[in-house]
Amino acid sequence: MTIEITKENFEEVVLRNQLPVLVDFWATWCGPCKMIGPLVEQISEEMADKVVVGKVNVDDQPELAMKFQVMSIPTLLVFKNGEVVNKRIGFMPKDKIAEMFTK
Repeated sequence: MTIEITKENFEEVVLRNQLPVLVDFWATWCGPCKMIGPLVEQISEEMADKVVVGKVNVDDQPELAMKFQVMSIPTLLVFKNGEVVNKRIGFMPKDKIAEMFTK
């Protein structure tokens, strides 16, 4: 299950997490975001014991989008130990999303 990430819970959910965290920056009006959303949700369920998956609505959380220089959506970031270790922009198949944790 994905977690809604806000500027209020970002530090706790993402930066302090012991597990790798996938953050999906998205918006309701974004076509590719709607396509990738169910895939991100599947990964959150299938890998629930290994990773944390969260979503940032860029319209509701513009500060987070600016902080991580999100210029296009969907943008996926993987955090480990509070640091961005992988970044991908745009739609991609589920296997490519899952590979973000291993590269």
